Amino acid sequence: MNRFAWAGARTISQAAAAASTTVADAMTLSPDAMERSETSVVKAGGIDVLDLMKENLLAPRQVVSLTEIAGLDAIGEDGAGLRIGATVTLARLADHPVLRQRYPALADAAGGSASPQIRNVATLGGNLLQRPRCWYFRAAEYRCLRKGGGHCYAIPGENQYHAVFDNTPCAIVHPSTAATVLVALGATVELTNAAGAGRRVLLEDFFVAPGSDIQRENDLKPHEILTAILLPPLPASLRMAHLKQGERDSFDWPLADVAAVLDLDQEGVCRRAGIILGAAAPVPHRARAAEAALTGRRIDDSVARDAGRAALDGATPLAKNAYKLPLFEVLVRRAILAALARP
Repeated sequence: MNRFAWAGARTISQAAAAASTTVADAMTLSPDAMERSETSVVKAGGIDVLDLMKENLLAPRQVVSLTEIAGLDAIGEDGAGLRIGATVTLARLADHPVLRQRYPALADAAGGSASPQIRNVATLGGNLLQRPRCWYFRAAEYRCLRKGGGHCYAIPGENQYHAVFDNTPCAIVHPSTAATVLVALGATVELTNAAGAGRRVLLEDFFVAPGSDIQRENDLKPHEILTAILLPPLPASLRMAHLKQGERDSFDWPLADVAAVLDLDQEGVCRRAGIILGAAAPVPHRARAAEAALTGRRIDDSVARDAGRAALDGATPLAKNAYKLPLFEVLVRRAILAALARP
């Protein structure tokens, strides 16, 4: 790890002014250019930023901490919805009584992420902005497309944990489990610049697919801070669930995860459905065919099975990851039935 300066911002404007570049932009610099640059990046919990620095993939001249900014770790009402500050930890999300009551799928996803030690440090903002976990991307020896190189090593290589949808020209999967649920819920992110001006972007639109920009996963700009995640008000008729499947039961990256959100009328007919697949594509993947298979129908096991099969529509598995397809099919069915059973 290279030497770097450390600073603690006291206000959002200070932090945004200091954030001269995004982590994604900094990582496209060659090692020599990175040495000469005056890059300054921000961190919250620092789990991912410090990992990238230790792996010699990121060498900023300065790291600016967000942890001393008042109010950035608050959870509060936002109209009839909920506002979650970007530095709220995953552990607080998992245990927050209002969240557990009104948005239980998000609490479940946060509580099932990483290990208890990491959940006590890792923040929701950092979780959404973390960079891909592809082993080629994380190895300094491989200068892949996402780091400014020539091609994706995973597509012809070791790809058992990679994308089964939209996996060209880059086969990463989005690393955030929380994002799977937040997209299903229709969450919005709040972004604030050094002048204090903010913009709000639907989270689903905030994420950037490789076909749009091969070197970024989101639309965060230099001198801009992710300050909050906004959850919309939900009707009482909405049911939700999140399920994941990993190689181990504890602190493991999911092989597949699914968020299901169902809006049912008084007769039990589905008016609207959200089915989002995680660990499936470079961005959280909306299974539109599965949503269509549920809409307008009274949901039972047979309908849930239809949706599970429909969720695989458009899949293009690679040589070593086709095993994910039956996992997603089963998880979609189970998540739908779990949402249906939830009061």
